[in-house]
Amino acid sequence: MSEPNTTLPKEKQTALGLYLTAKEAYKKWQADPDQVMILDVRTPEEYLFVGHPPMAWKIPIIAQTYEWDVEKGQFPMKLLPDFVARVKEVTKPDATILITCRSGGRSAIACNLLAQAGFTKVHNITDGMEGDANGDSESAPQGGWKNSGCPWTKKLTPERMVLPT
Repeated sequence: MSEPNTTLPKEKQTALGLYLTAKEAYKKWQADPDQVMILDVRTPEEYLFVGHPPMAWKIPIIAQTYEWDVEKGQFPMKLLPDFVARVKEVTKPDATILITCRSGGRSAIACNLLAQAGFTKVHNITDGMEGDANGDSESAPQGGWKNSGCPWTKKLTPERMVLPT
């Protein structure tokens, strides 16, 4: 276990303490595309409507529920229990994996689940696909794969999707 990174919000910190920005992750992948995996853990709807890195494996960690949470005022998401098993279908615990989500929170959860399962080189892409909002709805997100000039597409690649059954 590594020491916490106090510059990152707690929800983006991981047990392994391996962090990259989207731009750094893309450069790391470019340097060794056969040995570095980019893993997008968002929902299929996000891949379709927001876009995704074309080289990424798409293995969702959560699913949308359709039971309204009155207290939170939203439809909550639920963790998919077979996430680690689906990742193991396409890679091994010693692989270098760079994980993205929307803005770094779900990817941190994915990093921690994989670390608990024995994966040792799992990096959180802390600004995710879209980056963080500036704090008000009028501002553009800061950072993120799409805002950093990294390649992305809305064209789905089923051969790189491992969805829950």
